[in-house]
Amino acid sequence: MFVDKDIQQIYKKGITIEQIKAQITRLKDGMTHSKLVGAATIGKGIEAYDDEETKALIQYYETHKKDLSILKFVPASGAATRMFKFLFLFLKNYNPSKENINDFINRQNNTLIETFILNFEKFPFYKEVLSKAKTSISGFEDLSEGEKYVHFVKIMLDEEGLNYSFLPKGLLPFHQYEDENVTAFQEHLLESTLYASSNGNSNLHFTVSEKHHSLFNDELSKVKPFLEAETGTKFNVTFSYQKEETETIALTAKDEVFRNEDDSILFRPAGHGALLENLNDLDHDIIFIKNIDNIVVADKNIEVSNYKKLLAGVLLEAQEKVFDYLRKLDSGNLTEADFNLMILFLRYRLNVPMNVEFDTFSTLEKIAYLKDKFNRPIRVCGMVKNEGEPGGGPFWVKGKDGDVSLQIVEFAQIDFSKTGQQGIVYKATHFNPTDLVCGVKNYKGEKFNLKEFVDHDAAFITIKTHNGIDIKALELPGLWNGSMAYWNSIFVAVPLETFNPVKMVNDLLKPAHQVS
Repeated sequence: MFVDKDIQQIYKKGITIEQIKAQITRLKDGMTHSKLVGAATIGKGIEAYDDEETKALIQYYETHKKDLSILKFVPASGAATRMFKFLFLFLKNYNPSKENINDFINRQNNTLIETFILNFEKFPFYKEVLSKAKTSISGFEDLSEGEKYVHFVKIMLDEEGLNYSFLPKGLLPFHQYEDENVTAFQEHLLESTLYASSNGNSNLHFTVSEKHHSLFNDELSKVKPFLEAETGTKFNVTFSYQKEETETIALTAKDEVFRNEDDSILFRPAGHGALLENLNDLDHDIIFIKNIDNIVVADKNIEVSNYKKLLAGVLLEAQEKVFDYLRKLDSGNLTEADFNLMILFLRYRLNVPMNVEFDTFSTLEKIAYLKDKFNRPIRVCGMVKNEGEPGGGPFWVKGKDGDVSLQIVEFAQIDFSKTGQQGIVYKATHFNPTDLVCGVKNYKGEKFNLKEFVDHDAAFITIKTHNGIDIKALELPGLWNGSMAYWNSIFVAVPLETFNPVKMVNDLLKPAHQVS
């Protein structure tokens, strides 16, 4: 199938022929859907804590974090282009010389443009855009309202303007404090001091695209000195790219390897599941994971950040118990009561199914079995009430081996042609906001190899277009989906206020992104 130049291209990326063959097989066989058994709800897979319990868990984390190496991991490679999709359509479809802007909005019933225009002064970039328009466009003040907004949008998006459509989302102005615009990147640095710092240090790792790396470095150099002075915290910031060896091939509609015009193989980024490699390279006791666009203004962040501490407290408390059990198992000095306590903890705290024949095992078999179940990475995931947001949620899922476990499942992984699966989804009460804290070391202080806990069958297959041609594309199991399938998982209910993503530019008008 592959000629010499193909093999050289494959090996140059750090990929093996066996991996490529496995990708082709996966694309041809089609996607493996998750088998939902039920939705995780409060009391059935999702824990909920009252105010007193929450305070106690926050205090538990605060007490212990001085002894920990803590990291905040932020996927930040996404470009901002999709945030402005409706503005690109506006430039394409609106001609201010033919109709005024209100008639255009009414004719198109374009509520997005209407919201954008009516609230333009509330965006953090308003003053900068207006200033540039006045200085660069002759006779700007005499233009019609429609002409002015066309120029505003062009200044925002075009390369000769502010070039927002090229920038990564993390470097866009998200919030405004008096006359200062603040990027999402800067807000994440500041937020880390509220819950992800220890002994005067904040460690942050951002996954970025190579073409944007220098821009992030420039922003870091600009904001780091005064943030360190303001917070009394030293920021240790590192960056990484999605690795080339995680890229995947695509197939044509005829199940042939898709090739570029020069006959080379097309390799594509493999989705956020590829970032497991980046996460696996980091050596810290606990790691918070949060998306770059889920950040709020400073005066609202203290309360939101308390729920990150809650998740961390839950993790540390559970981890301490797990480590105690593993040391007990190492000692070999166990009673039947010890085994029973461990089984109860696995079932009802870590949501781990037990082999029905466990009671028939010998003592050595029981020890080996329990060590395997306990000695895994642990993740504690915040879950918010489902308000109709697109994306994944917490479900009980039956694996190939027949075991049922807690998983975060994306809608793309669900076979909606089956009414039983549909019914489970409709009963779901909670949504995954990508709000995790992870314990990635074992009871001996050794870092887990996270690649050993992936469900490779949970890969995504999607239909994409490349140069106008339909292709079958393969994405690796999602970072918090199949890539963490064999971790021990605890899901915790957190308020909806902790989830404030910016998917389109108008989201910056929501209260969480407006300074009081």
